[in-house]
Amino acid sequence: MPASAQNGGSAAGTRRAGPRCIAIVGPFQSGKTTLLESILMRCGALTRTGTVKGGNTVGDAAPEARAHQMSTEPTVAAVDFLGDTFHFIDCPGSVEFLHEMRHVLPAVDAAVVVCEADDRKAPALELVLRELEEADIPRFLFLNKIDTASRRVRETLGILQRASRTPLLLRQIPIWKNGIAVGFIDLALERAFIYREHAPSEIVPLAADEAGREKEARFSMLERLADYDDELMEELLGDMEPPRDRVFDDLARELQHRHVVPVLIGAAERGNGVTRLLKALRHEAPSLAETRGRTGILPEGPPLAQVLKTWHSSQGGKLSLARVMRGRLAEGDVVTSSGGVEARIAGVVALKGAEQSRKPAAEEGDVAGFAKLDGIATGEAFMLGKARASVVSAVAPPEAVHAFAIAVKDRKDDVRLAAALQRLTEEDTALAVTQVPELSETRLSGQGEMHLRVALEKLAGRYGVTVASKAPQVGYRETIRGQAGARGRHRKQSGGHGQYGDVVIEVAPLPRGEGIQFVDRITGGVVPRQYIGSVEAGMRDFCEKGPLGFPIVDVAVTLTDGSYHTVDSSDMAFRQAARLAMNEAMPQAKPVLLEPILSVDVVIPSEAMSRASALISARRGQILGYDTRPGWRGWDQIKALVPEAEMTGLIVELRSATSGVGSFSARFDHLAELAGKPAEAVVSAQALALAQGR
Repeated sequence: MPASAQNGGSAAGTRRAGPRCIAIVGPFQSGKTTLLESILMRCGALTRTGTVKGGNTVGDAAPEARAHQMSTEPTVAAVDFLGDTFHFIDCPGSVEFLHEMRHVLPAVDAAVVVCEADDRKAPALELVLRELEEADIPRFLFLNKIDTASRRVRETLGILQRASRTPLLLRQIPIWKNGIAVGFIDLALERAFIYREHAPSEIVPLAADEAGREKEARFSMLERLADYDDELMEELLGDMEPPRDRVFDDLARELQHRHVVPVLIGAAERGNGVTRLLKALRHEAPSLAETRGRTGILPEGPPLAQVLKTWHSSQGGKLSLARVMRGRLAEGDVVTSSGGVEARIAGVVALKGAEQSRKPAAEEGDVAGFAKLDGIATGEAFMLGKARASVVSAVAPPEAVHAFAIAVKDRKDDVRLAAALQRLTEEDTALAVTQVPELSETRLSGQGEMHLRVALEKLAGRYGVTVASKAPQVGYRETIRGQAGARGRHRKQSGGHGQYGDVVIEVAPLPRGEGIQFVDRITGGVVPRQYIGSVEAGMRDFCEKGPLGFPIVDVAVTLTDGSYHTVDSSDMAFRQAARLAMNEAMPQAKPVLLEPILSVDVVIPSEAMSRASALISARRGQILGYDTRPGWRGWDQIKALVPEAEMTGLIVELRSATSGVGSFSARFDHLAELAGKPAEAVVSAQALALAQGR
C-alpha cells in the first residue's frame, strides 16, 4: 500500500498553511532559552544574542528568572522564517515548574525537546518525554551541546532511547575532527555541512572517508521509516534508492502520527544546527488544522482561543496568553469561556519575552496576550459570542510536596496578602493556599523549595507584600491511656442571682479514630435535661486544648452525677462546671501525645533506591515495601509510613539524591503515640509557645 494511502498526510516538501506554535521543552539547563535566542537571531528578530548568565535574553525575562538564572514561566516570541510564521514558547525545565509546560501543550503543533549527551539527565528527560507522550504531541529531539560531547552519537542515542517510549530516529550524524564535532551530515538530504559561528552552516562535499558511515546511518533511518511504508520497504529489499520526496514525505508523516521522534544535532550557544532545525519544522511540523484534528476542535464555528498562561500586573491588570485555534479575535470582542464567564477583550498584544506591542486582532494560529479577561482561567477556552466554549483542557494541579507557613509582619497587610495570594494562585495553578484555623496558619504549598521561594519573591516584587515564612506546624493530638473521674462544681454568688452548676464525670480512652464521645447516664433528674447539652459543650470546649496543650481525641466522657439550684443554675454555669471536671480528670488519666503519620509513596530512578531508602529511615520512616513503578522502565517506588514532623525538607533531600527528579505523594494515615524525649521536646515547645501567646 502506498504510504500516502496508508497514513494520509501532505506531500513531501509541502508547506503547512498558517502560523505554527512550537513548544521548546527539555530538562533543566539543557539550553532551551539559549536555543530560542539563537532562533530569534537566525530569523533576524535580534541584532545580538544574549546569554542566560548575562541576564539579557528574550527568554527568562521575569525578574525571578533572571535572579536564579532559570526559567520560571513560559516565554513567547514569534519569528518569520522563509515566509512562514512560528510562535515559539520556551517552557521551564525544572521539575518544580514542569506544570507550566502542561498548560501550554494542548495548543501547540509540535515540540522541540532540547537535551544533551549526559546520562545523568536521562531521568529528567524521561519526565519531559512522558508528558509529551501523554499529551500526544509530535516532537523533535534536538541534541544540544554537540560541540562538547564526549561520546559518539550512536552511544548517546542508546542512552536517550531509554527515556523515550517512541523510537528515536537519527536524522543527522556529526562530522568529527580531532574529537570535536565540526559539522554534520544530513541523512535525508545526503549532504555534508560545516558549522559556522552564529551563521548558517556551509555545504561541503561529502568526504570519501565519511561515505560509508553516512550510508550505514541512512539505511538505519530508512529501515525505521519502512516499518510504516510498504513501498519503501519493497524498495529497500530490492536494493533500490528511494526518491528523496518519498523520504521527506515519510519523515513528515511519521512525525505527525507520533511513530518516531526525529533527532537533530547542534550547539545552540554557537547557533549551530539551528537553520536545519527550522527547516525541519517548516516542512514537517503539523499545521493548526492537524492540531485541531488531534484535539477534537472542529474547523467550523465561531472564533475560539485556548488560554495557556495567566499574568497579573499592577499597571495593566490581567493578561491571558492564548492561542487562537479558530477564526480571528479582536479588541472589543465579547467572548464566553468554557466556564460560562462572559468578558470583553480590552486589548490584544504581541509578545516577545517581556516586550509587548499592541495589535488590533489575533489571527487564526497566533499566540497573543488578551487583556482583562477576568474570570477566565488558565486551561479554559473562550469563544466569540454568548455561547459557552465546549473545549476544556484544564490540567489538574500536581500534588504539593513542600509548604511554608506565611504571615505578614503588619496585621494591616492581611487584606493585601489575601488579594495577592488569589492572583498568585491564578497565575500559577501548582500553588495552593490553605487556612489551618486550629494552628492559626496560612500555608502556601507547591512543588519544591525553589517553587515557593519564587512565589514569595513575586509576592514582594510584584504585589508589594513581604511575608515571613517558616516550616508549618505539625497537627499533634493528645489522648489518654487510663480512666479517671472527677467532680466539677461552679458556684458564684455576687448579689441577686448567682451561678451554680455541679457535674460528675468519668473519662476513658477510645480506640484510635473514634473521636470524642459523650454519654449521659443521669438518673433522677439530678442534672436537669435542659442542661445536658451545656455539659457536653463545656466538655468539648476543654477538648480543644488538653493537659499537654493539644486537641484531645479518642476519649469517652460519661456524665454520671451532679446537682443543680432551682434559681442559680444556668447553661453557662453547667458549661463551666464541665470544663472544671475535665481539667481535673484528664491529667489523672495518663495523657499521651499523638503524632500524625503519613502514608508516603516515593518514586525514584532505580539507581537511587538505596539513597532514597536511607533518607526515609533517617526520618523515622517505616518502609512497607518496594516495587517497580508501573509503566516506567528503570524507575522504582517505595511505600512507607513517615511521621508528619519528619516530612519538612524531604523533597529537597530526595531531589538532591536523584538529580532533581524524585518525588512523592503523601496522605494522612493514622495517629501514633510519641513518647520519650521527642514527646517531651514537643510538649515543652508547645508550653513555651502558649506562654508567649502564640
